[in-house]
Amino acid sequence: MTVTTSGHRDRAVADPIGLIVDLVAVVEHQLEPDRIRAVVTSVAGGRAKSRRLAAHLAEHPSVLTDGRSPAPRGVGDLLVALREAGAQTVSPPCCAECGRQMRTLQRRGQDWYCWNCGPQPEPCAACGNIRRVASRDRAKRPRCGKCPDTDGRDPIAVIHALIHELDPHAGRETIADVVRRSAPRPSRQQKLAWALESNPALLTGDGHLAPQPAILRLIDLLDEASVAGIVRPSCPGCHRVVRIDKPLDGQRVCRTCISHSRIEECSGCGARREPATRDDQGRPLCPNCLVNDPANLEQCVHCGRRKVVNTRTPDGPLCSSCPSLPTATCSICGEENPCGTSRTTGRPWCPNCQRHSAPCSACGSVAAVVSGTRDQPLCADCTTPEVWHTCPTCSDPDYPHPGQCARCLINRRLNELLGPPSDALHPGLEALRNNIATAEHPITARRWLNKPSVSPVLADLAAGRRALTHEGLDELPDSPPLAHLRQVLVGVGALPERDEYMVRLERFLTGLLASQQDPEQRKVLHRYAIWHLVRRLRRRNNGRPITPQQFISARQRTHAAVAFLNWLTAHNRTLKTCRHADLDRWLTDDSATYRQTAGHFIRWARTNKLTTVHVPAVRWNGPTQPLDDEHRWDVARQLLHDDTLKPEDRLAGLLLLLYAQRTSTIGRLTTEDVEVGAHEVRLHLGDAPVELPEPVAALARAVAANRKGHATIGALAPSPWLFPGGLPGRPISTTQLTQRLNQLGIRPNQARSTALFQLATEIPAAILARTLGIHTDVAVAWQRLSAGDWATYANEVSRRTATENR
Repeated sequence: MTVTTSGHRDRAVADPIGLIVDLVAVVEHQLEPDRIRAVVTSVAGGRAKSRRLAAHLAEHPSVLTDGRSPAPRGVGDLLVALREAGAQTVSPPCCAECGRQMRTLQRRGQDWYCWNCGPQPEPCAACGNIRRVASRDRAKRPRCGKCPDTDGRDPIAVIHALIHELDPHAGRETIADVVRRSAPRPSRQQKLAWALESNPALLTGDGHLAPQPAILRLIDLLDEASVAGIVRPSCPGCHRVVRIDKPLDGQRVCRTCISHSRIEECSGCGARREPATRDDQGRPLCPNCLVNDPANLEQCVHCGRRKVVNTRTPDGPLCSSCPSLPTATCSICGEENPCGTSRTTGRPWCPNCQRHSAPCSACGSVAAVVSGTRDQPLCADCTTPEVWHTCPTCSDPDYPHPGQCARCLINRRLNELLGPPSDALHPGLEALRNNIATAEHPITARRWLNKPSVSPVLADLAAGRRALTHEGLDELPDSPPLAHLRQVLVGVGALPERDEYMVRLERFLTGLLASQQDPEQRKVLHRYAIWHLVRRLRRRNNGRPITPQQFISARQRTHAAVAFLNWLTAHNRTLKTCRHADLDRWLTDDSATYRQTAGHFIRWARTNKLTTVHVPAVRWNGPTQPLDDEHRWDVARQLLHDDTLKPEDRLAGLLLLLYAQRTSTIGRLTTEDVEVGAHEVRLHLGDAPVELPEPVAALARAVAANRKGHATIGALAPSPWLFPGGLPGRPISTTQLTQRLNQLGIRPNQARSTALFQLATEIPAAILARTLGIHTDVAVAWQRLSAGDWATYANEVSRRTATENR
C-alpha cells in the first residue's frame, strides 16, 4: 500500500493511531495488527501526543529500525513497549552518545541517553569534585552522594517542636504521621523542616510564601487533625481560603488567579480566556476553539462521522447526535456487541471491527476492514455499497437509509408516547403531535422525542398521570430539558405564557427565606428581597417579563445580604449594633464574600433606618477598556459590504457599532420596532425612531422578512423577535449573540463604549437619550466624559443653516 507524504500528513491528523499501526506493521511482521494497535493505544496517549508521534514516524520511519534520536519522548516509549511485547525487527532505543541499546530512557532535549552518558556531572558544593548530582542542599547547590547536606537532627522532631509552640497539646505521633503523609521521603522531610525553621509564620497564615508545595499539604493535614494555631493561607490574589499550589511571582496562588494571569485573546474566536493550547504559529487558542478544531474531531463509533466528542464509552467516542450503542450481531465478527450502523453497508458492526486493520482478501492492501468477515476481510475500495431501499411504509424514494423513513419513525414513536390520534387527546398535545410530525428536520425531532428527560413526561401528560399545567410541571425537578419542554408546550399553545424568570426568582427567594433560622434576620431579608428587589422589578418592568440579567442581579444581591448578615452574626453583631469599625473589619476580612455587591443592601438598610453605617456607591468614571475608533470603523465597513456574512450578524454588529446598543437590547428587538416604508426604514431604539441609511436599511428589511430561529419544535407561528433564539417564542440569548459578535472581531463592551463616546461628542444628551433609548443621566455622563456640550452643537447647526441659505 503506497501512501504519499501529503497523505501521511493528512492521516496523522485524522487517524494518528491507525497511521502508527500501519507504519509499524510494515516493519514488524512478528506481531499481529491487533497486538500492535493495543501497544500503540497504550503509549500514544491523548490526541496531541498521538498526532506528534504519528507525524514524526511518518517523516522519519527509519527510527523504527535504528532506534536513533532526536525524536519525541513518545517514540522512545513506543519502541520500548513494542520490544516488551515481543517485536523482533523494531529496534530498541539507542543512546545518542555511545549507541548502546537501552531498556529505559533518560532524556536531554530531543535525545535519549544511557545511564553512563545521560546525567551531566557538576562540581560538588562540599568537596569540589565533579561527580553526579545526588541531591541539592538548602541553598540549591549540587551535592554528590558522599557529601549529603544533613545536620544530624530528626526533621520530624524539628517540625514537632515548631508546632508544639502553637499547640502544646499536639501529639508527636500525630505530627509524625502528618509529616510522613505530606513528605514521604526523608530528604523532603528535611527540606520541609528547614523551610519551617527559617520562616515559622508559614504555619500561621503566610503559607502563600511556601517554597515547596509540601508545606501547603502539611498545613491542610494539620488543620484536618484540629491542631490549634494553624491558619490555612488565603490566596494573595483573590483573598479566598482555597487550595493555593500554583507559583506566581514568588507566591502561591489559586488556580483561578493563575487562569486570570494567563488571559489572552484567542486567535480563533477573539474571546479573552486562558489559552488551552497554541496553534502552529504560536497563537493562543481557547478551549472552545481547541475542541471544535477539525484536527481534534474524532470518528463517532455509532455514525462514523468525524465530530466533537460528546461521550466517551468503553466502545469508543460518541458524538452529541448519537445515543448509546444498541446491542446487535456484528456483520463482520458475528459476535453480540454494542454496534453502530455502517454508512457503507447499512449493516451493524462493532467498534472493535471499526478499528480493525488487516490485509484485504481481494486486493491485498493493509487497510481498515469495512465489510466481509474476520477470515475474509474487505477494504472500502473492494466493498460493494448497499443498495438503499425505499421506506416500506410510505415509499419515500428520497430517504437514503434502509428501513422506515424518519417521518414514519416519528409517527410510530408519537403513537407509543401519546397514543393513536383521537378526540380524547388534549388539544394542546394534539397540536404538539402535528408540530413534531411536520417538523422541518425530522431526524432532530425524533432524537428530541427519544430523550429520557422528554419521553416519560409526554407519556404521563397524555395518559393523564400529570396535569398539563405549569403547576404540574413545577412538581418535576428543575432542569434545562424540562425548561425547553415547557417552552415547546407554550409555543404550540398547550400552556399559557408566564414570566419564567420571575417564577424562578420567587421560588429561589421562598427557599432562601425558609432556610433562615433567625426570625429577625428572616424578617429583614423578607423586607429587602420581596418588598424592595422584587417590588422594584415589577414596577420597573410594568408587566413585561424580567430579563436574565435582572434575575441574576436580584439573586446576587440577595446572596450578598445573607452573607453580610451571617458575618455579623458570626461576630456577635447585628445591623443595629454594627459600627464603621465593624464594617471596615468586614471589608478587609479574607473570609467575607460579596463585599462589593453587599453595598446595595447596606445602603437600603441605612435608608430604612436599620443601621447607621454606610457604604458609598461606586461612581462610574468612564470606560475601563481602551477605545479604538479606527478598529470600530474597519469592522463596520466589513459588515456593510461583506455579503458572505449572515445578514442577522451584520445587522446586530452595525447596531452595536453605529448606534451603541447593548447586546441584551439588540437581542430583544421585535418586528414591531422596525417600520418598513416605501422608501425608508425606521428603527425604534428609544422614544424617537431612527431612520436607517442604506445599506443598513436593506439589511433590516432582509432580516425582518426572513428571520428564522433555531427551534425545531414548537415554532408554529413566525417569531415576533427580530433575532429569534433556540427556544420557541424566545429571542436570542445575550451570551449567544455575544459569541457570534466575537467571531466577527467585535468586543461588545469596548465597541459600545467607543461608539457612545463618539456619539456623545456630536449629539446633545437629551437627543442622544431619546434616540438610543438610554437614560438621560447616562447620556449626560458620556457627554461630560467626551467634552461635548450644547454650545458646540448649536454652533454646528447655525453653521449648517448659514451654509444652506447661501
